[in-house]
Amino acid sequence: MSASEWESLCDHCGKCCLVQLQDEDGQRDFTDIACRLYDVCAGGCRDYARRSEKVPDCVRLTPGNIGALDFMPMTCAYRLIHEGKPLPDWHPLVSGDAGSVHRAGMSVAGKVVSEIDVPERELEDHIRTWPGEYGD
Repeated sequence: MSASEWESLCDHCGKCCLVQLQDEDGQRDFTDIACRLYDVCAGGCRDYARRSEKVPDCVRLTPGNIGALDFMPMTCAYRLIHEGKPLPDWHPLVSGDAGSVHRAGMSVAGKVVSEIDVPERELEDHIRTWPGEYGD
């Protein structure tokens, strides 16, 4: 798979840009808090090319590491392809329409706040279940 083909797997839902909380038993919960570089209104990273410089814990997905990244959303195309599962009908590579992810309600754009605006003591107040996660 070429680099551009790999990049095309991303549906731009933004779920991987969300703050996740993990309890002592290893249970992970998504929040409605996005990375400081995420454009909370329009979606997408505001500095994708330099994201790792600006956010050192931003993970660069590769075919070699995706299998070890169990925190990736259940709906993530990279994860689905790695697991041998089909892409959902709303995925732009299936629908042929970049807006299908948003119309299907799978995007977090417009539904999140920036981590800059949330004090650490309030993180648990922002736990949220997103469509397609946790087997729903």
